[in-house]
Amino acid sequence: MTTSGSALARDLTAPVRGGRLAVTRWPGDGPPVVALHGITANSLAFAALADALPGVDLHAPDLRGRAGSAELPGPYGLGAHVDDTVALLDHLGLERAVLVGHSMGAFVAALAAARHPDRFPRVVLVDGGLGFPPPGGTDIDALLKAVIGPAMDRLSMTFASAEDYLAFFRAHPALGPHWGPHVAGYVTRDLTGRAPELRSSCVLDAVRADGADVLGDAETLAAVHQPGVRGELLWAERGLLDEPRALYDAGRVAAAALDPARMPARRIDGTNHYSVLFPPAVEEVAAAVREALAEG
Repeated sequence: MTTSGSALARDLTAPVRGGRLAVTRWPGDGPPVVALHGITANSLAFAALADALPGVDLHAPDLRGRAGSAELPGPYGLGAHVDDTVALLDHLGLERAVLVGHSMGAFVAALAAARHPDRFPRVVLVDGGLGFPPPGGTDIDALLKAVIGPAMDRLSMTFASAEDYLAFFRAHPALGPHWGPHVAGYVTRDLTGRAPELRSSCVLDAVRADGADVLGDAETLAAVHQPGVRGELLWAERGLLDEPRALYDAGRVAAAALDPARMPARRIDGTNHYSVLFPPAVEEVAAAVREALAEG
């Protein structure tokens, strides 16, 4: 049992292919929600959301190849995460749940809802889930490096101490200004190894496989457009390094021609790719989750 933010979190595991999936649960008497994190993140990315959703029974897995699930074997890819999410529901004895996905996790959520609309009747997609097919002949590895290069670079870094590691994140332009218990708990969960060679727990092969699906897999890119995928897309105003160019803008979202009756989309002002999950912006994400629960 761990404390992250103010909500009391419990650790559990669920049987999946090749082992057991690590899951953080913030228990509640209300309806179930499953939250899926980003490509180099972990379950504690949703600690602030748990605080903002008192009473909701929130489950956030460490996705295959990350944090407590780092030892789970390949093959990786978004389809594997979908299978793991369904296995989690089965283990919990749940017929259905609302899905929240951030970044890569939003693509997983959309794909899960497209494949299993009866199990995942509503989704909340946060700064992810809507993709744009790359031009023919695009080098996917190069594109992945261009989009999440700094995050991937971190996976090969080592740190002499936990203090050095935390200092690295305090200097991160998108996370440092929002530093607090939620952010500190989130980044610390990813830390593994022994000093002076502490490192990220993320498995690079998993990141590469998942990133390739996000950027170029036809089923993944089509998922959010499927009629069984219903919910809301929220996007951040700024990018992964708090830069003005974000992953989405009004023009790109409009060009994607999402059905506004099935998947309305809106920007959360004053946020970047990471801070959208931390106070105060997380209250808007929580409101979208409550709406999804009411509609589901």
